[in-house]
Amino acid sequence: MPNPLPTPSLPAPDIVRCAYMEIVVTDLARSRAFYVDVLGLHVTEEDDEAIYLRSLEEFIHHNLVLRKGPVAAVAAFAYRVRSPADVDAAEAYYRELGCRTERRRNGFTKGVGDSVRVEDPLGFPYEFFYDVQHVERLTQRYDLYSAGELVRLDHFNQVTPDVPRGRQYLEDLGFRVSEDIQDSDGVTYAVWMHRKQTVHDTALTGGNGPRMHHVAFATHEKHNIIQICDKMGALRISDRIERGPGRHGVSNAFYLYILDPDDHRIEIYCQDYYTGDPDNPTITWDVHDNQRRDWWGNAVVPSWYSEASLVLDLDGNPQDVVERDERSEQAVTVGADGFSYTRRDDGGAPAEGFKLGTQL
Repeated sequence: MPNPLPTPSLPAPDIVRCAYMEIVVTDLARSRAFYVDVLGLHVTEEDDEAIYLRSLEEFIHHNLVLRKGPVAAVAAFAYRVRSPADVDAAEAYYRELGCRTERRRNGFTKGVGDSVRVEDPLGFPYEFFYDVQHVERLTQRYDLYSAGELVRLDHFNQVTPDVPRGRQYLEDLGFRVSEDIQDSDGVTYAVWMHRKQTVHDTALTGGNGPRMHHVAFATHEKHNIIQICDKMGALRISDRIERGPGRHGVSNAFYLYILDPDDHRIEIYCQDYYTGDPDNPTITWDVHDNQRRDWWGNAVVPSWYSEASLVLDLDGNPQDVVERDERSEQAVTVGADGFSYTRRDDGGAPAEGFKLGTQL
C-alpha cells in the first residue's frame, strides 16, 4: 500500500457540503428519460451536449450534470466551499500535496463560476466552488411534485484500494468520521465521512479504484422510495433495481440502489441521523456482522461489491484502476455476506468487535 500522505502546512478549504456530480453518459436521451421521467429530477437547463438537473429543495443551479461522451464515467465530485477565498485555499492546498490542478474563473459547468478541479491523492476528480447561479427552490411548487420526489443530493461513495490512506487525507481536509467497518485484525473496509451535519458527504469503500460506487439522493420518507419501486415495476424496468429496498445498519438509513442506462449506480436514501455535535461518537461495525449493510440481515448482491463507475482525469481520460491488496469485504464475508452473523452462538449480545456507539 502507498505510504500515508504528509499533512499539508496550508489550511484546508472550508467545505460546506457535497453539491453536485458531473457524469458522462453515452446516450443523452436515454439518460434524460431515466433521471427526469422516472426519478423526477428537475431540468434547470439543457442543450445537445449536457443536461443540468436539480432536486426539489435545491436553490443552486444543479446537483447533477449529464454530459454526453463516448465512455460512461464520472468527471467531477463537486463540493461547495464557504467563501470565494476557500477556492484559492483549495488550489494552494492541493498544489502543496503535489496534485494536478486546473482553475477556471468562469467555471467548468453552466451555472457555476470560479472553480478549481484537482486530481486528488486517491485519483478522484474533485471540484471546489463558491460562486453559483441561484434558481427557484421548488419546495412550494406542489404542482410539480411526484410521489417519489428526490429532495436533495445527500452523498457520494468512492471506491479506493487504500481506505486508511483515504481516511487520513479526508480528515486532514476537514471531514469527520461517523461510522466505519473493521475486522479483528484492524483492517478497515469502509468509512463514512461528513462535512454537513448528517452521516456523510462521502464514503470510502475498499476495492479496486479509483471508481465511483454511487451517488445518493435523499427523499423525505421511505414510502417515497417504495413508490419509485412501484413506478419502475409498472414501467417494466424493475431489472434496474440492483438492491433493496431495505434498512442499512450503517447510517440507519432506508435505501434503494438502482442502475441508470450506463450502469452508474444511484442510491435513494432517507432517515439517517444528526452528526453535528463536536463529540458525535464514531460507530464501528464488525465486517462479519450481516446487519451492517442491511439491518434486516439480507445478503448483499455480489455486483454491489464488485461493480462501479470509472472516473476521469482532468484531460477527460479514464483513470487506471488499481487492485486492492488488502482483503476485500466481499471476500471476507464469502460470496457477498455468506459468512456472517446476527447473534453470537450463545444467542446473546452482538459478537465481540461490534462497538455500537463507541467513540474512537
